[in-house]
Parts: sequence; C-alpha cells; structure tokens
Amino acid sequence: MKKIRQPAVAGLFYPSDADQLRAMVQGFLQDADTSEPLPKAIIAPHAGYVYSGPVAASAYALLRPGRDTFRRVILIGPSHRVGFHGIAVSRADIYATPLGNVPIDYGAIEKILDLPFIKSFDEAHLLEHSLEVHLPFLQTVLDRFELVPLVVGSVAASEVGTVLERLWSDAETLTVISSDLSHYHDYATAKRMDQATSLAIERLRPEDIGHDSACGSMAINGLLHFARQTGLKARTLDLRNSGDTAGSKDRVVGYGSYAFH
Repeated sequence: MKKIRQPAVAGLFYPSDADQLRAMVQGFLQDADTSEPLPKAIIAPHAGYVYSGPVAASAYALLRPGRDTFRRVILIGPSHRVGFHGIAVSRADIYATPLGNVPIDYGAIEKILDLPFIKSFDEAHLLEHSLEVHLPFLQTVLDRFELVPLVVGSVAASEVGTVLERLWSDAETLTVISSDLSHYHDYATAKRMDQATSLAIERLRPEDIGHDSACGSMAINGLLHFARQTGLKARTLDLRNSGDTAGSKDRVVGYGSYAFH
C-alpha cells in the first residue's frame, strides 16, 4: 500500500473543496502577467492564498507554456514547525491535495541520499505548509509531473546548491523555491526591507539575505549560490505584502515572486 502525505492546511491556507480551490487558483492566474519567457526556476510565497495567492500567481502563470515540458518539480521550502540540521526528504509515495495526488520521484531522491546533510525525516513534512500550498498551483499549470519535496532545516547555501547541481539535469525539471519575505513590520519598513531583498536576489547576492529578510532564506540563498555558478539571471515579477492584498498595514508579511532563466 502506498504511503500518502495528506494535506495539512487545506481549509486553512486554501479551500478544501476541489471546485472552490480550482476556481480560486484559476482566478489568480487569469489576473497575472504572462509576458516573461518560460523560467527554469521560480521563487514564490507560501502564505494563505488570500494574502499571497496573487503574488504566487505572477510566477506560476509563466509556467503554463511549459505544461507539457516540465515532468519533475524540485520543491524546496523552510521548516516552520520542526527544528533540525540538514534537508529532509519524505518516505511518502504521494503528496495529496484536494485536486488529486502528486507522485514522489524516488529516482531523483536517490541521487542525493548519499549527501551527509540529507535525511529521511517525515516529521518535517507532516504539518509543513511551505511545500503544500504550492501544489494546487502546480497541479493547475502543469500536466503530469513528479515531485521532489525537500524541507530545509539549518544548512549552508552551498549545500542547497549541491542538491540543485545533482538534480538540475534536463529541460523537464523545474525548481520552485518557497519563501515569504519580511515578517510583522509596519508597511513602510517592510517595503524597504523587501525591496532590498529583491535587489539582492536580482544581483545574485546570497550574502545580503539573512533570516530577517525571508523565512526561506537558506533555500533562496542556495538557488542564488547555484545561479552564480551556472550563469542564471533573476528577475523580480511581483513584490507586495499583506497590506496590499488582504490585511492591515500595521504588521505585514512581505511576498515576492521571481523568475530565473
């Protein structure tokens, strides 16, 4: 019997009803600009859809021309509930959402299991939302794909870069980095901090992005480290915060979407 990682935040971060969820995601995508070329990697936020969904859609809308191209998605996000060293892979066979099941690509996972910082650690995946909230977007814009879900604990940017180097093999592979930006500052402070983070991403400067800049800073910095080595270029697609989307401006969370070509 296959082991299924069940949704942890359906009905909380996004609708648990499949029809409502599909309509919400499609609505976000319809409002997004699609003038960019097909990216090889994206960074997108992972908050509740009413807050970050429009910003995430700015990246995911670019993937629609790759519906029949991308067959593997490397999805990397931070751990919010469990503290640990390394990067956690799951022993599940399937990640489930209200839109259906996404199979895990164990062939790809086997390529990184020998790395000393990779660990099989289901507890890091069980309740983690940073990966889960991306799946309905991926299920909407892509056809059939397999998933490489990675939850990041405490690691160096170079270690995340090593994982990407191992898995970045062909045109069928997409990388998605999951991260929100600054947390719980006033609107003006958040805008200033998030603009600085976006500039660091565009300039491929992981040394300028710390834990206060983005909750997924270690995953972002791993992609930036890899991008510097391989000549990828980054562009900011959308930069807003919860004060722009669905919240007050007193204490906001920043959201950004970025494309790498």
